[in-house]
Amino acid sequence: MHVSAEHARPRLAVIGSGRMGEALVRLLAPHREEVVWAGRDPERLQRTIDELGRVGVRPLGVRDAIDVSDVIVLALWHQHALEFVSEHRRPLQGKIIVDIANPFTEDFTDFTLPETTSAAEELAEAVPGAAVVGALKNTFWVVFDDPQFPEGESDILVTGDDQHAKERVMSVFSNLPFRVLDAGRLRNNRTIERMTLLSREIAIRYDHYPRTTWRLLGQAPAPVA
Repeated sequence: MHVSAEHARPRLAVIGSGRMGEALVRLLAPHREEVVWAGRDPERLQRTIDELGRVGVRPLGVRDAIDVSDVIVLALWHQHALEFVSEHRRPLQGKIIVDIANPFTEDFTDFTLPETTSAAEELAEAVPGAAVVGALKNTFWVVFDDPQFPEGESDILVTGDDQHAKERVMSVFSNLPFRVLDAGRLRNNRTIERMTLLSREIAIRYDHYPRTTWRLLGQAPAPVA
């Protein structure tokens, strides 16, 4: 599926007023002219917006947020994201949906999906008229407040089968204090999601959870003469 580009700078909506949604809005707000935010807890939305003191964060109802936005970030648990796209399948047609969920069990000890699929792939199957892009799955919420580490800034791994949609999402995140990497196909989330749970386990063992994320170590090749 190819999503047409109507705006040089895509309108962005965040759906979800929980911990990840709030942390994401706090991260995005200083770096964009406008962020549309929708969720089940309007009081929490307004309280956070008041704390930010920015007119660029606009609270809207869910349907209005979908209608005015090109790129929609679902800051929801995987099961809730599936329910969301099922309920709003028609207005989501032609949109870019950013899936940040990991299919963890409620106690964060295992997965709700087998190794042969991923949360991002399941979401894409549930809303075939939209382009699903995976991102931010490797990063825990507290890192959004400060993505700088001694080794460098955290990576944002962006995956998708629609290259145009993936590049648009990468452009949305390009001015954030992260390093944005093209992580290939949507199916690569099978690895990313499972590595994220492993990183959580290791971080707990070494007493730095939840401030944990990834950075791919290495050196860029020298330009060809």
